[in-house]
Amino acid sequence: MVSVIMPVYNGADFLAEAIHNIQQQGYRPIEIIIVDDGSVDETATIVAQFKEDIRYVYQSNQGPAAARNTGINLATGEYIAFLDVDDLWAQNRLSTQIDFLTTHPGVDIVQGLIQDLQLVRTAHNTLTFAAVSEPYYSVNIGSAIYRRQVYDKVGLFDETLRYNEDTDWFIRAWDNNVTKTQLDEVALLYRKHDGNMTNENNSKRSGFVWLLKKRLDQQRKQGHLSGQVASDRPGSITEYIGWQR
Repeated sequence: MVSVIMPVYNGADFLAEAIHNIQQQGYRPIEIIIVDDGSVDETATIVAQFKEDIRYVYQSNQGPAAARNTGINLATGEYIAFLDVDDLWAQNRLSTQIDFLTTHPGVDIVQGLIQDLQLVRTAHNTLTFAAVSEPYYSVNIGSAIYRRQVYDKVGLFDETLRYNEDTDWFIRAWDNNVTKTQLDEVALLYRKHDGNMTNENNSKRSGFVWLLKKRLDQQRKQGHLSGQVASDRPGSITEYIGWQR
């Protein structure tokens, strides 16, 4: 089974489409877990329309990291996948990536390409999402599928982070020698619009530098560093970026 975790915070405008997108993947068995992170819109009403097809849990607003952690703790599947409510998956991405993990037992994470879509107005004065770039690899947990035991090894997402929690987790995965393979197929349709949470944070690059500093501080505290890196994984920025991309 694959457990699909969808954190939602006031995402009612996108929710039904996102659920249908998961259900239309054509992969079974599947478990859909929606973690409502304190929404005050119609999220609960929309979920109720899907009845027994959804596992729904409500919690006070704690941020995306906490919502994903709640989903992971509830998950019963051998594999875990994530979809943000305002994004979509490419057709058959579940079967493609899970088939890869099934036939490659030494791989912990399989990752696909991301296709950026921007909300634009057409000549007929309607709004639609259109591709604005070539597909690419990057840190986005929605583009990958994970073996459940990876979270036992790496740990959960850092709930103190409201942004860059995915980058922080991937850095820790790399530190723990997690194996990852990239497939040259689009997995995630990343839809950009005015309501994106990441639009509130215009310092993604500086956030990445802060995460690397956080990692070095933790290694020093654990006695792994004495003036310079002395751990099993040297941990340079170049090496991490090479592993991620």
